[in-house]
Amino acid sequence: MRIASLVPHATELLFALGAGGDVCAVTHECDYPPAAARCARLTRDVLPAGLSAGEIDAAVRERTLAGESIYALDENALAACEPDLIVTQALCPVCAVSYEDVSVLARGLPSAPRVLALDPTTIAQTHADVRTLAAATGREAEGESLLADANARLRRVAEATAELPRVRVLALEWLDPFFIAGHWTPEMLALAGGEDVLGVAGERSREASAEELEPEALAGGAPDVVIVMPCGYDAQQCAAQAREHARALARTRAQRFVAVNASAYFSRPGPRLTDGVELLAHILHPDALRAPAHAREALELDTLAATP
Repeated sequence: MRIASLVPHATELLFALGAGGDVCAVTHECDYPPAAARCARLTRDVLPAGLSAGEIDAAVRERTLAGESIYALDENALAACEPDLIVTQALCPVCAVSYEDVSVLARGLPSAPRVLALDPTTIAQTHADVRTLAAATGREAEGESLLADANARLRRVAEATAELPRVRVLALEWLDPFFIAGHWTPEMLALAGGEDVLGVAGERSREASAEELEPEALAGGAPDVVIVMPCGYDAQQCAAQAREHARALARTRAQRFVAVNASAYFSRPGPRLTDGVELLAHILHPDALRAPAHAREALELDTLAATP
């Protein structure tokens, strides 16, 4: 089987299932696992490099309203891959090439590939996608093994935090403008011993004003922790974004601000969401849960709490 992956979390899942050798082409954003680098690249950014978060948001809105993607697909490279299966998504127009465009293109390819869209909004749906992709690639046993490991790890975290005080958390998926993290993030926080003050499990991320994040506007007052997780950024980039918007963030009057590697553990609904839950649990309850191997992917931003 020859597989083309048009979304990073699908690439991660294919390799986790042991189907990496069947992957012939991926997107320019598929940076994990490192072995994905050997695959042909099918996409490129349409937006110019070096834009600020606000400029990115404005450009994405403009192109989305016009029905245009922010990624360009190399149709010749896709045809050269001769895929039997194309894995993509339709949930977020910002995250991948248009599903409709891919479906139309696939119908014209000599290999007549099947197009499979993975569009989870909850942790349970990400686990269902494991079975879906495992069945599509003949890796059912590997899929069940992957799920057994993920469920055991999530259960251990949930049991370790069950009797601990809930930590009030504000999770921000974008900072200019502010976006409240949704989809699977509130579930991850709950498993990790947190209480999401604004996010709703399974629902889309939503824009919020700075005034909505102030203690007077929040039921229960100021959050204990603000998790800064701008979509697609690593920990250092998230920290830089937080410092750039320090004054607005300080209006939340949170006790702690933490930047995380959003791209690796939160933005992509793939196997590493389990790592994200373990990371969150250590962030929220550092004295009760030992640091995971990837604890360095969380950066405490001590100076933000003191920003006037």
